[in-house]
Amino acid sequence: MLKQKVIVDNRAGGGGTVGTTLISAAKPDGYTLGFVWNSPLTTSPHSLTVPYTPDSYASVMSIGYSSYVLCAAPDFPAATGQELIDQIKANPGKFTYGNDGLGGTMQLAAERVFTKVGAKVRAVPFGGAGETARNFLGGHVTFYGGSLPPILPHAAAGKAKCLLLTSAAKNPALPQASGLADIGLGAEETVLWWGLIAPARTPPAVLATLEKAFMEAASTPAFKATMEKQGATQRVLGSKETGALIRQELDALGAVAKAIGVERKAQ
Repeated sequence: MLKQKVIVDNRAGGGGTVGTTLISAAKPDGYTLGFVWNSPLTTSPHSLTVPYTPDSYASVMSIGYSSYVLCAAPDFPAATGQELIDQIKANPGKFTYGNDGLGGTMQLAAERVFTKVGAKVRAVPFGGAGETARNFLGGHVTFYGGSLPPILPHAAAGKAKCLLLTSAAKNPALPQASGLADIGLGAEETVLWWGLIAPARTPPAVLATLEKAFMEAASTPAFKATMEKQGATQRVLGSKETGALIRQELDALGAVAKAIGVERKAQ
């Protein structure tokens, strides 16, 4: 659609903050773009010192999201998301949940819910969702807290009972898990989503061309099928909507980070 060759240049480090920093400092000509997940945009700025703000980049579009999920052992005495919350509230501080890092998106997503309902669960950080899954299956934490792909095969094998998603809606990949809307907490949704950004000051006409092409590509049946295979939900948003989502989520997760004491101290 763009009639241009596209080169993917993966830049690991800092949970996506290294790549986001490079994009924010790149030449604003539309030829250097960043395809990122939401953590470096809305989570990391609360716990890490990053050299960018939402004013440092322009939102182009976003493609969709995948919920995080809380899963328990098969014999845990709960069969729904509400029963999970009831068990946690009845046993403050007794249970633990693995997550993919102190102050990471999964922890803030979980604590956003726990804070709202007055529940206390001890967070145990690991080096990613795969490591979290291994420790959960080994019995080192009560609950798995993480993205869907690492836990889906274990749920299918009956080794995990996934009960509560951090999305408002349910997910077909885990039909037994409650969405937050099912327990009256739809407004507390926090999900893992992906979007495209460009350096600030990229010309509006260039941004419009990019937005149109990538939104068309994201709406094709082939791309939708790819998303579904990974348990992701397609939600194609344009530049304006994606920019608003970033700022709203940045503010909401900042309040959670402050409430649980993982907010970065001012220098």
